[in-house]
Amino acid sequence: MVTATFRTLYVFVIMELGSRRILHHNVTPHPTAEWTTQQFQEALPGGHAYRFLIHDRDSIFSKELDEQVSAMGVKVLRTPVRAPKADSVCERFGGTMRREFLDYLIPFNERHLRFVLEAWIAHFNSARPHMSLSPGIPSGLLAPVPYNEHRHRIPDDNEIRRVAVLGGLHHEYRLEKVAA
Repeated sequence: MVTATFRTLYVFVIMELGSRRILHHNVTPHPTAEWTTQQFQEALPGGHAYRFLIHDRDSIFSKELDEQVSAMGVKVLRTPVRAPKADSVCERFGGTMRREFLDYLIPFNERHLRFVLEAWIAHFNSARPHMSLSPGIPSGLLAPVPYNEHRHRIPDDNEIRRVAVLGGLHHEYRLEKVAA
């Protein structure tokens, strides 16, 4: 990602494969193996239930990083050389991130990118439908939809609320009770 001041910034994400939920993300101008190790230590606290880590062969995934992640009780799986389909979910996420918000704005600096990324990932995790989840939302619905005998009608004591995300680039829709 290139900023308005022509600085290159790198976005790092850790995604839970089964739910497509983003567990951790961060931004840096200079990714290193030490920085990446720190990201895994922040994302995988003691007592986690994760068994595997899949990553590509980028230089930020050093042998020392693999050893430290293995010491956390996680088996490291490296993708084959020049095989982007082996980590297709993460490749797809990068494309989705680019198409859904990075193509429409240029961050001013690292702080601005962090702010925008935080808002978009919150939308991605809690409101954006994912076809791979048939279609579902990684964090699930905020509140269950009330029962209505007419499936295609909004219950009388509810209304649809629209919430703008990223200044209106995306919208979230929620069913909320009308105040009496």
